[in-house]
Amino acid sequence: MGRSKEVIASKQIISKAREVLLLESQEIKDLIPRIDASFTKAVNIIYKCRGRVVVSGMGKAGIIAQKFSATLSSTGTPSLWVHPAEAAHGDLGRITSQDVVVILSYSGHTEEIKRLLPILKRIGTKIISLTGNKNSPLAKYSHVVLDVSVKKEACPLGLAPTTSTTVMLALCDALSVCIQQLRGFKEEDFALFHPAGSLGKRLLLKVEDIMRKGKEIPLVKENTSVREVLSKITSSKAGAAVVVNKNNQLVGIFTDGDLRRKLLRYPSILDMEVKKVMTPTPKYIEKDMLASSAACILEEYKIDELPVVDKKKKVVGILDIQDLLEAGII
Repeated sequence: MGRSKEVIASKQIISKAREVLLLESQEIKDLIPRIDASFTKAVNIIYKCRGRVVVSGMGKAGIIAQKFSATLSSTGTPSLWVHPAEAAHGDLGRITSQDVVVILSYSGHTEEIKRLLPILKRIGTKIISLTGNKNSPLAKYSHVVLDVSVKKEACPLGLAPTTSTTVMLALCDALSVCIQQLRGFKEEDFALFHPAGSLGKRLLLKVEDIMRKGKEIPLVKENTSVREVLSKITSSKAGAAVVVNKNNQLVGIFTDGDLRRKLLRYPSILDMEVKKVMTPTPKYIEKDMLASSAACILEEYKIDELPVVDKKKKVVGILDIQDLLEAGII
């Protein structure tokens, strides 16, 4: 009997979840015809802003406002989030006449926001509002009003902001993307503001930033014995040794794989000079190459190490696949 109730409850949960998603998606669709000249004006005001885009909102709308501010900042538009209650206690000093203020309030009657409106007018900043009430005090003080009204909240009580905040979020994303496009914001720009993210690392990190340098390079001369080479590889905690001539120019590489492949053929390999059993003319890279491009070379040729050379083919480092893993490139 208990299991039967559980199944019924499961069906009800799924039904309600689908109802919420259908309702919210429909409200977003209903927003599309409202993308008009007011939306274009708002985009242009933000795009031409000589200061920062200050975003504010109270409660759930305020959380959406914070996300909007963060999206703007990460896509090339300097933005600042200001809590409306804190603004009345000194944070208004952050706002100048060069800024644009975007305020999110579904009712447009939020007390904390209403107190700010006359002061913002005195400061001389332009106000863009996202509200569900075009006759509200917020709308009357705004240079541009963007209508985010909805027919129904997904909350069964009709009280908790649900559908309305989803519509606000969608419209904020539309604003952000349009402004980003106007700025010609590219992957490289995005990476600059996200250096810790995977995209930032792929587009910013160069080989010289993560390669092994100086004493960390398992560097050996051509006449070094394989026994000594193995010792060098072990002490360097690498999977290969870079072989150079008397001018420190790259002439070969000797890997763990080379040892395994040639051990049966040369029983006395440990006492041989490395130049006789090394891999001559190995793949190599230069230090100013992107680390992500070096990762592609390693993958393409199924190798684990790449010597790094300068313009004269002198060895300046070695890049091991482990270095790329630690840097988060692969």
